[in-house]
Amino acid sequence: MSTENIITRAIIERFSRKLTDNLQLDVALVGGGPSALVAAAELACRGYKVAIFEKSLAPGGGVWGGGMLFNEVVVQDNALAILDDFKIRHYPVPAGEGYHTVDAVEMAAGLIFGALQAGATVFNAIAVEDIVFQDGRVRGLVINWQSVRKLGMPVDPLTVIARAVVDATGHPCEIIRTATAKAQVRLATETGAVMGERPMWVDNGEQDTVASTAEYYPGLYACGMSATNVTGGYRMGPIFGGMLLSGRKLAELIDRNLRGS
Repeated sequence: MSTENIITRAIIERFSRKLTDNLQLDVALVGGGPSALVAAAELACRGYKVAIFEKSLAPGGGVWGGGMLFNEVVVQDNALAILDDFKIRHYPVPAGEGYHTVDAVEMAAGLIFGALQAGATVFNAIAVEDIVFQDGRVRGLVINWQSVRKLGMPVDPLTVIARAVVDATGHPCEIIRTATAKAQVRLATETGAVMGERPMWVDNGEQDTVASTAEYYPGLYACGMSATNVTGGYRMGPIFGGMLLSGRKLAELIDRNLRGS
């Protein structure tokens, strides 16, 4: 066999095994931003089978670009322990008591590496185009290549079954919107629907993100900016402590629910 064929066969066989091994999951997260990566790492460490489906080539969500492409972000004191867990460095802000800067590239790369090392699987360039819905519960995801979706090719998708599905798609909250539009579900919000994100208010936005991290329909959760959008919370810009804490809260919530089911 030629070297070219050895390389090709190795890639095809290894990826096929990885995909097959993740068709039945405990937790499927859609979107690979900071809250999802923290949650995936913690859930994997607790022994759950976890996979992230990210439509971009690079997971990490909005971290990479920092603030307006200045690749630094800010994290407050109460989330530093999570950065320490992932061995991500941080630096106090002069005259900014309680705030710390973090290199955006280091943070994104560190969270991705940490989630993978904990045992979570990350699938990039894969889009989620629908949910699996059975007996009044969200049961999984309908997936396709992001390139197929962008080109509008008539290619049928595949499915992944999961005990818990997490919308971590950020501002659009795409999975929860799909559930409300196609399954006509009523969410656990004040209106029963997606309430929409409010304008920027950093202090409230950080609190809203964590407080809004919850199960919104049986089997369907939201974290990070997805949760903020679902409940009508304020946005917060390039400060990421709330995102990290949202991921930790999500892991604890799913762990408690799955152990009780």
